Amino acid sequence: MARHSGGAGWYGKVVGAALGVTLLATGASVWTAQAGAVNSSSPKAGAPTAHNSDVKRVAATIAHASQAGARGINLTIDDGPDPVWTPQVLDVLREFGVKATFCMVGTQAQAHSDLVKKVVAAGHRLCDHSVSHDTAMDKASETYQSKQILDAERMITKASGGVRPMYYRAPGGAFTPYSRNLAASRGMRPLGWNVDTKDFERPGTDAIVTTVEQELPNGPTLLFHDAGGDRTQTVEALRRLLPRLKEQGYTFGFPVR
Repeated sequence: MARHSGGAGWYGKVVGAALGVTLLATGASVWTAQAGAVNSSSPKAGAPTAHNSDVKRVAATIAHASQAGARGINLTIDDGPDPVWTPQVLDVLREFGVKATFCMVGTQAQAHSDLVKKVVAAGHRLCDHSVSHDTAMDKASETYQSKQILDAERMITKASGGVRPMYYRAPGGAFTPYSRNLAASRGMRPLGWNVDTKDFERPGTDAIVTTVEQELPNGPTLLFHDAGGDRTQTVEALRRLLPRLKEQGYTFGFPVR
């Protein structure tokens, strides 16, 4: 899974905001699911925990498959919520009756809790995308990984009004055995992707649509973004793709858990 290097300026601002928050916080032919081997690097007994009641552990392998079956597609939207672009994405999804999984950055969720609640109210699912979208998390200490994941979980849950994220997507795919196991222990299935639309780079709406159509045989999970810059191309690509894919017999669902 490629790491996104675009938008460093925006992420720099997110990281800056996240540092203050973190210091204050306490803490898958059908298509085949790619599964990283789970080794002994599990969350340690002393790792920070939160919301321990009613949390059921899920698989720690990286999910790609869709609950919607062989013709299912998982639409995933990363890096928001954003006050300009998330409402537009929600409008397109509502127009075509499609549900998606929103992978939210903790600081963004905290700043725009009204949008988190709107995402939940519309029947979409939440995903923990870390506090500050650090694509080098896999090079950092387990303590740092833990704070990024668990602090974001708390921030998203609070912003949603109590609805917990069901998945964890490492920024840029920077998973580690430790982070996968920690997320799984919190009931958040590690979530990968099969089709990187590269909408983040703003290659043009036509290019985004073509990427999806050409790479969809690779698997069902599509990666889009609703923050980090002008997402006009993303919104227009979704407006073209959703009805076209439905006409081709695809259905939209959620990633396996």
